[in-house]
Amino acid sequence: MRHVLSALVHNQPGVLAHVSGMLASRGFNIDSLAVGETEDPNLSRMTFVVHGDDGTMEQVGKQLRKIVTVVKVHDISSEDFVERDLMLIKVNASAAQRVEITLLVEMFRGKVVDVSNNGLIIEISGTEQKIIAFIDLMRPYGIAELARTGRIALVRGVAQSPEA
Repeated sequence: MRHVLSALVHNQPGVLAHVSGMLASRGFNIDSLAVGETEDPNLSRMTFVVHGDDGTMEQVGKQLRKIVTVVKVHDISSEDFVERDLMLIKVNASAAQRVEITLLVEMFRGKVVDVSNNGLIIEISGTEQKIIAFIDLMRPYGIAELARTGRIALVRGVAQSPEA
């Protein structure tokens, strides 16, 4: 089962290595990982996607909470949450294809962020399914390069304090 874990951690060197190392040492492949500073510059939010059963994920949460630099861990998979992924994709495009590709970009509420003689760089954000659907549409044109962030997510509703 797919789990989205959100962890508040102290914003200091080595935290990412420590947390990802703990997951790797227990045999988990991290499908997605995103880390960034929060509204409090002393804290970062780590959002990672892993697969495992509920019991195993409960144990992972307990192990993460033992790490001194981890303030809070929450498996948000069963909650109502908003999740986004960001992608930059460089697509081969002749002058004639640019209009067609630009219309597809608009349908996906994306942006063309760079144009060159032989291609476009496009920015798309949204759910993982939306990103995958757009990639599949761009394959026939020829994808030169692709970069994606990991998933980021927040639980809907009123915010709680980090210690909650």
